[in-house]
Formats: sequence, C-alpha cells, structure tokens
Amino acid sequence: MKLRITHQTRYEYLPAVETAQHMAYLQPVSNPYQRLLSHTLMISPTPAQMTQTLDVFGNPRCFFSLQTPHSVLDVVAHSVVSTQTRALPASRVNWEQAREQFRYQSGVPFEAATEFVFASPFCPKAPEFLAYARQSFAPGLSVLAAAKDLMQRIHTDFFYESQSTHINTPALEALAQRKGVCQDFAHIMIACLRSMGLAARYVSGYLLTQAAPGSVKLRGSDASHAWVAVYAPDLPAGQRWCDFDPTNNRAGWHSPGEDYVTLATGRDFSDVSPLRGVIHGGASHTLTVGVTVEPALDQLQSPSQSSSQRQSQGPAQTQTQTQIRTAKETP
Repeated sequence: MKLRITHQTRYEYLPAVETAQHMAYLQPVSNPYQRLLSHTLMISPTPAQMTQTLDVFGNPRCFFSLQTPHSVLDVVAHSVVSTQTRALPASRVNWEQAREQFRYQSGVPFEAATEFVFASPFCPKAPEFLAYARQSFAPGLSVLAAAKDLMQRIHTDFFYESQSTHINTPALEALAQRKGVCQDFAHIMIACLRSMGLAARYVSGYLLTQAAPGSVKLRGSDASHAWVAVYAPDLPAGQRWCDFDPTNNRAGWHSPGEDYVTLATGRDFSDVSPLRGVIHGGASHTLTVGVTVEPALDQLQSPSQSSSQRQSQGPAQTQTQTQIRTAKETP
C-alpha cells in the first residue's frame, strides 16, 4: 500500500517567543518492510539552523533553532510511504526462555534489546502491572502468544475515550480507571510486558482511517497513533520485533497492518514525541495539530479496514506558564 501523510503543527504564542530550539520526529523510518518514497519538512519562520541526524535507536530526527522573535510556529511534514506487512510468525520460544535472554550471564554477548526491559519515564515498574499481566502468561506459552493475549485483554477491558487523559497522566492511573487513548494503552501494555521481564518498545506513527458511512473524510481529521513492539529472540536476526496494537486489537510482523506507518521507536512516548522543544518567552500558547493519512493518487489497491477500528487521538496538551519551558506535541 502506498500512503500519503500530511502532518501539520501550529503553535500560537502570547507574548512572542524570543528564541527556540526544537526536535522533530516527523520523518517515517525506511526499512525492508516500509519504504520512504519522499519527505519534505517546511518550517515557518525559517530556522537559523537545521540539522538531520539519527538518534540512539536509529530514528531520523530534525533539530532546528529559531533566533528571532515569533508569535507563530508552523511545521508541516509531507511524506509518501510504501508499506507492507506479514502475519505474526510461528515463534516457538516460550516467554520464560525469552525472559532469560535478558538476564546477565558472564561471557554472553550483550543483547541490544535488553535496554527495552527496564522501566522508563512513562512505563514505570509497579506491582499493579505485574498483577494485570500474569493472567496472559501461562507456563510454557510462547512469547508472541502471551503478548497477543495481553493485547486482546487490554482491547476488551479498556474503554477508548478521547480527552480522558493528558500527556502527563501516569500509566498507573490509566490502568486503574480502565480508559484512555492509544498512548495510554501502549504504555500499559509495555509496562505489563516489562514487568514479566520481556523486551517491549513504543512505536509512534499513523493509521489510515476511513470516514463513517455516509460522510466524507475531512482533511486533517486523522491523528498520530501509537502501538507496541515485542521482541522474540528465536526469529531471524533483524526480524525479531513483532507489532501489537491494543487500541485496535491488531498484530503483525514489523507492523500491525499495511495501513500503518511507523515514524519512530523508543522506550516510550518521551523518546519520540513528534515535536518538542525549549523556548524562551511565550508564556502561554495554543497548539493546533492536523494529520491526514490517505492512499496516494496512484494507489490502486483499496485499504481493508475493520468497521470497529478506532481512530487514534492523543491526550490533551497541557500548558505551563514559565518563561523557559519544554513543549511537546502529543500523539
């Protein structure tokens, strides 16, 4: 499937921002299962400095700085991506064996996925996550079968409610209230998997959605999305991460479906916020985000979608009143 994505972010500041530095994670990754065909990033006002690099997890990112006063910041990313997916593989390693891969053993080579076993800012270790996870981890069950059962339970037990949480809502709170948005579900699933000693990472991206029957899909009406990747150590090297979306109860190898686009992967949302930065000035701000995901004009294959598929929406953005602060765009 070939998809075209437009991600528009607009900040309006009062009073004006004097200087600013921002980091954008808005360029989709390119790998054997997702090919980036084109990408442009337009920023207004024009940055004084702009640098493209890869972060520690291999995600493309763009740093830019603004050295002149401005009341408005516009960032627009246009991307065209070719996607494909495969069904979950027949991993035979059980979850207990997978867990042992990440325990220290003298003389054994370091496993890079180990860094996704430990707690992170949005996915803390807590007995509540372990208690919820245990039901999915019967002795001897394969790691992917256990992860799939956990995904299905979160999808069933939790109520999707936009604006029910904020960017700083702890995953423990979302677990207790049994409701949230895609970011909450991803963080809860990751925290549960890590409580069992398994490697799980956060995936940020997009999902192609369809308008309700009898209506026209509005441009800019989509949103960023988030899901989870789980590590199966017995799969071929370079192909060991499998994706699970608890929001929509979908799973696949390297992607839950060809209608998904991966932006970046990290320990949790704090690593891969689409746009964040530090500003001087601008005591208050208004954030407007519009995302459009649609088949490219030359796309001949129509997307197959479940009628129950939920459109993702991130938690509401909070505002702070300090003169120098960090601002993050939520998924």
